[in-house]
Amino acid sequence: MKNIETLIDDGGDITLGAIYPIECAATASDGHNALAMLVRRDGESINALIKRLDKAIARYYEDGETTDEINPPSR
Repeated sequence: MKNIETLIDDGGDITLGAIYPIECAATASDGHNALAMLVRRDGESINALIKRLDKAIARYYEDGETTDEINPPSR
């Protein structure tokens, strides 16, 4: 979970829990931007969700791509 650790060391944060109406989500932000917002999949363990979050943070660090599974795409 090196990307989560780096994010937190740099003053960012992650959250894990319900975001109504979503039963379980994992989010990561750097204090200014949401880097990743993931929805827990059916049958997905918390550990697997956190690993996906770590990978989404890595994607942001590598190419600036955010991941948003919570908000519908804007048109």
